[in-house]
Amino acid sequence: MRKTQKLSSEALHALAMGLMLCDHMWATLFPAAEWMTCIGRLAFPIFAFMCAEGYTRTHDVRRYMLRLLIAAAVSEIPFNLMCAGSVLYPYHQNVLWTLLLGLALLYLIDRTRERLKGTAATAVCALLVLLCFMLGYAAMLDYYGAGVLTVLLFRFFPCRGLKNFFCQLAGMYVINVSLLGGYYYEIALFGFRLELAQQGFALLALLPIWLYSGRRNTDDRFFKYFCYAFYPAHMLLLFFARELLLG
Repeated sequence: MRKTQKLSSEALHALAMGLMLCDHMWATLFPAAEWMTCIGRLAFPIFAFMCAEGYTRTHDVRRYMLRLLIAAAVSEIPFNLMCAGSVLYPYHQNVLWTLLLGLALLYLIDRTRERLKGTAATAVCALLVLLCFMLGYAAMLDYYGAGVLTVLLFRFFPCRGLKNFFCQLAGMYVINVSLLGGYYYEIALFGFRLELAQQGFALLALLPIWLYSGRRNTDDRFFKYFCYAFYPAHMLLLFFARELLLG
């Protein structure tokens, strides 16, 4: 029998960027094509997974956080232009801040567990999670505190074993349906009328995540920095494309 084809780190990143591009094209150019935002729901969980994966594999967490900090700061104006057509828009911050806060939370939890043991460590870690969760909402980050919890979920329930799969599935349901919710579709099934949360499509991200091979095809830095540059660049291009179309 042929083995299941696995996805490399580069393939998973490319998939997430493509899904994110679809979502942003829906938001800026094709608002009638609602399927684009539905499949776009898969992008953030993949990015959150790769963030947690990067945390476990990086040789220097602080440099990783510094790269994310710089990328988030550079991306804020393009994000504001794409979302609101304005250089300043304090009511919604780009998703790299969410990933950075999630990364910082992982770092703080590990440092706490190194210095404290038992009940004290558990209490401090729980407080850190609560504070970062609330900060995600207070700062109006993309995906709010729920996005921070997504990074945490993939860090402590990695893709190993059936138990972790069901924990990821349950956690993703709580985060995306119970916490984020949002727009619902009403569907008829076997005579029953059901409501399907649009954000619930994010659970399908577990399929490519569980096909991740845990390896890179190359150590070329070009691809890594291309991923960082793609985020602000594609938002700027979409902003200018919308301005041209609207005349």
